[in-house]
Parts: sequence; structure tokens; C-alpha cells
Amino acid sequence: MPEGRDPPPTDEGWYALHDFRTIDWDAWREATDRERQRALDEVTDHLETRFAVEDADSGASALYSILGHKADLLILHLRPSSAHIGALERQFEQTEFAQYTDRTTSFVSVTEASGYSERARDYFTGDLDEESGLYNYIQTRLKPTIPDATHVCFYPMDKRRQPEQNWYDLDFDERAEHMAAHGDIGRDYGGKVVQMITGAIALDDWEWGVTLWGDDLVDMKDLLYEMRFDPSTSRYAEFGSFYIGRRFPPSDLPALLDGHPVPTDGETEMTTDATIHPADAAGGEGHSEVAHGEAEEDDVEHSHGDAGTAANGGPPTGGDSDVTEATDDLQRRLVSLGIHEGDDYEAGDYGIVLYSDADAQELAEEVDGLRGNFEHYDTHVTTVVRAESGRSAIVSIWDVERAADTAEGFLTDLPGVDDGYRGPLGDASDEGDADGETAAHGGGGHSTGEAENIREELADLDIYAGQPHGEDIYALVLYSEADIGDLAEEVEELRGGFDRYDTHEGTDVYEDPDSETAAVVSRWATADAADTASGYLADLPGIVGWADEGDGFETMGMFYKVKPEQREDFIEKFGTVGEILAGMDGHRSTALLRNVADENDMFIASQWDSKDDAMAFFRSDEFTDAVDWGRDVLADKPRHVFLA
Repeated sequence: MPEGRDPPPTDEGWYALHDFRTIDWDAWREATDRERQRALDEVTDHLETRFAVEDADSGASALYSILGHKADLLILHLRPSSAHIGALERQFEQTEFAQYTDRTTSFVSVTEASGYSERARDYFTGDLDEESGLYNYIQTRLKPTIPDATHVCFYPMDKRRQPEQNWYDLDFDERAEHMAAHGDIGRDYGGKVVQMITGAIALDDWEWGVTLWGDDLVDMKDLLYEMRFDPSTSRYAEFGSFYIGRRFPPSDLPALLDGHPVPTDGETEMTTDATIHPADAAGGEGHSEVAHGEAEEDDVEHSHGDAGTAANGGPPTGGDSDVTEATDDLQRRLVSLGIHEGDDYEAGDYGIVLYSDADAQELAEEVDGLRGNFEHYDTHVTTVVRAESGRSAIVSIWDVERAADTAEGFLTDLPGVDDGYRGPLGDASDEGDADGETAAHGGGGHSTGEAENIREELADLDIYAGQPHGEDIYALVLYSEADIGDLAEEVEELRGGFDRYDTHEGTDVYEDPDSETAAVVSRWATADAADTASGYLADLPGIVGWADEGDGFETMGMFYKVKPEQREDFIEKFGTVGEILAGMDGHRSTALLRNVADENDMFIASQWDSKDDAMAFFRSDEFTDAVDWGRDVLADKPRHVFLA
């Protein structure tokens, strides 16, 4: 009798409904203005109530406009039970707006975590402490939030059951090896793409559903393209239709139906004359076989200037621009915008800074489209939008000057651009900056991918890290020598503006009793939101530096809310840990800073020679003891943060 194979243990969480709808445009046009308005008022109230999860104890919902012919809308619901999901379907059908829609397809599934890895098996055997980092990490997969990201990508998939390509005939260890390699690819996109896996065996026609979220569609494309070459996909995966959407709030449904861009964060001007087409690369995967310089006039369509390609891997040639002024002082301007050599670019790169009177958020959408095309080229380093003193700044950095010249032709067509600067960013042969100081900043500004790797290492150590309530927290930290009262007033004014955004987690002033320098800490749910905030924070008085400017490796430790009656014990315990730190290899300094508005809110900042030195401390028995003790004195779970 044939021997059976061992399935991996699984745990299930919330039920998911992906509900895809098309608009019956003929019926909508034939309805009277009064009928349309009544239907919109009712469905907007209906959706906002459900999105507030007033129908259940927990869960999440989101609304997306679907691109292409397959659907117009996606309503995504996560709820604790199938009864909740069924009720949501029926309640929507009872709205007047539902008569103007047709359901093209749907997908019913349940969030799932499986035990292929050796570490994860402790969870399924019950040997994992419910306060451990790994336990909390798995719970966030079973009861996920819906990220506040621009785009969603959904597709169903099966594992093949064909002769010589039968996933279910592989032994457990071989499947586990495939899954580990597959996961390694996904971790490289940490901070760019968020994934939710839902199981649908016996629930729908496909075995799993995959939902991806991210701000840049190109990141999703690159991730899935890379995974196509992984054997677990190339040999054993089958896929259904792909659906791509953009998130918007229910209140913008009238604007969507009127044909306006959503979400409607101010007027968004749609332009089609700034499209960049990838240069032809001979022999490259996914590109035509035409070599550089051999393209015919009709082979590639260009929006500016000549129909040729730039040398050195640059984008297609753009027109000349007289908007920018050459300067040797571009690095100083970049520092004021929170962009630093060693973290965001390397010595020897070439940069452009353009200024616009347009709203920074509007520009960010326009620049997102350009960036997606710029990133086809190896010479592209970064292109971002920052707010500065009432204006918007667009920064684009490239490996070579000619590529930057070409990009400028596209960037100067952005709304409101009227002046700017360009220039080299240091000398690649120099080991230091203009003042002779080392410019290779080691680790304060951890990249999102590095932050994800650190999170996983901490989770393996059973340290709750990085995802309180299912959210990633990114922090901007700057230091100021201004009068602390004046600084607090300035920060309070900024906080009022930041609080209008759902991604804002808090901005506060912290004082160090042993220093005349105070810290301003701004915490955000996404790295992009933190990037935008940095431009405003840079205008605060008395700034002497940012937490990510030094060499070595900097951690913000954790943010703590201490029980008031345990505050003194906590400070005493910090002193004990400080003595241990002082004797550790690679440790430079550690300080305990306290919120000037709440003495029970504190954070620890540490400087290390390297990441390895910091991780050695996190793995130590002394740190484990401190974490265990902290659970008894903290009013909330500690938040590990990563500098944005």
C-alpha cells in the first residue's frame, strides 16, 4: 500500500471575503440624480459602519477600485467567523446601491499559518509562551490588519498534482526546504510588500488566496517575477486571475463613479505626457532584443526629446532643461531634507533637487509613477518627495551625471516646478566628507528590509518586537539644543498637523537627565509617511543632528509605558543593565530618555560599533532577564522601533 505523506500542522484565524463587483453603468446612467444620491448616501453609511467593524468584536475591511476589465470594485472583509462574513454579504445586497452592481467573482478563505519551519513547530505543539515574540508574530498572521497601502494585488493559487510535479507526493523535509527558499525571497521585499496568505481548501475552488499590499506596483511585479524562478513556483504552482486595485475611502465612492482619481486628497491632476519607456537591453529578461542605440524610430515611444537611449544604463533621453542651477553645495541641501550620504546614496553619485509650489502628497503620486520607471535602470539610486518650508522638494539621485540629466527632463514637467539645483555628491575616491569626517553611516537608518530581518531575529529569540497590534512602527529621531519649553511648543504645533494622518503614531519631546540635548521622536506606521514628516521636523530649532547620522549601529531600543508605581524600580533596573552594557564588546553609549509630557513614557537609545554587537546583547541571558522582568512593570507591550 502506498505510503502517505505528512501534512504540515496549520492554525487558522479570521475568515476572509474578497468580493469583486462591476458597476452596471447603463443602469447607473439611467437612474435619476435623486436615485443615485440616495443610493450613494446609503451605501457610504453602510460601508463606513462596516469598516469601523461595528458588526463584530474584531476584524478589518477595505475598499479598492479595480483596474482593468475584470471588476470595478473590491470589498475586502476579515472577520472572526463565517457567520460574520455571510451577514456582510447579505447586508450589502440589501442596499439600494447593490442593484447597480454585479458580482463578477468572490473568494472565501481563512487566514492560515503552517508549521513547516522547525521553530514554528513549537507553536503547534503548545511549547511556545503566549508572551513570546514568535507567538505574537504568528498571531498577527492569523488576525492581520489591512495595511494602509496604495495598492492591492490578489490572486488564487493551487499546488500542482501532476505526474513528476506533484507537490503532495514530496516528503515533508523536501517541502519544508522549498518553503524556506521561497520565504527567503519574500523577506528581501520586507517593508515594500506586505503579504496575507489565506487557505481555501474545501472553502473555494482554489487552495489558497494570496493578497499583497504595497505602495508601488513595481515592487509587487518584481517580487512575483523573482519568485517565478523559484522551484516551489516554477514546478509546483498554478495561478488564477490577478486583480490589481487602489485603496480609497467609502466617502470617495461618488468621485470614483464621476470618473475622478481617488482617493481625493486634494485635486489630483492626471497627466499622460510623462511616461517613461524602458530602454532596450540586449539579452535581458523581459526586455526586447534590440541593443542600445539600435532601436528604430518606431521601436520605442518617448515623451521628450530624441527617440534614443541614454548611455550607461540611463533612461531614454529627455529634453534639455534650464530650470536647475549647478552647485557644489547640494549635499547640504540634502541633509536639510533628511537625506544622508552612506544611508541614502554613496559618495560620487549625482543629484538633482527641484522645488515646486504643488502639494507634496499630490507630487508624491506623480513621482511614484516616474520612480517605477526609473528603477528599471541600474544607475537610479533614489527619487523622493519631501516637504520643506511651505514648498515641496523633489530629490532624484543617480550613479552618473548623464542619467540625472535625462531624468531632469521628466521631473521638470511635474506640476509647479520652477527652480532647482544639481551637482555632484562628494568624490567616490574620498574616504571622508568635506570636513574630513567618515561619511559611511553604518546603521542608524536601518532599511526596511534590514528592519524586517532584525524583527525575525528578535522573534526567534522570543522577544516581542516590531509589530504591536499588527503594525510596524518607524521612527524619526533628531536631537536639539533648543530650550526644552520652546522645543515642546514647536513640536505640539507639528503634532496637531501630523494627527490628521492615520499613519501618525505620535511625536514627542524626550529629555535626557544627563545631557543638555533633547530628543524629538516622531513615530509612523509606514516608512514613506516618516520620510514625508522628516521635512517638517528639519525646521525645528536648535537641531544638532539626527539619530542616523553617525557611524556604527544605533538602536532606539524600545518605547516603554511604565506603571506609575513601578517607575522608580524601572529606572533602578536600567542602571543595573547599564552597568552590564558598559562591559560589553562594541558598546558605545546608552541613555534612558523620558517624555517631558509623561514621565512614565521612556525610551532607550544605544550606540554600538556594529549590528552584530547589538544582536549579541539581545541574545544574552541578561537581556532575556530584563525582558521577563519588564512584563511585570510595563503598562503596555514594549515597542521596538526602526529608524526610518
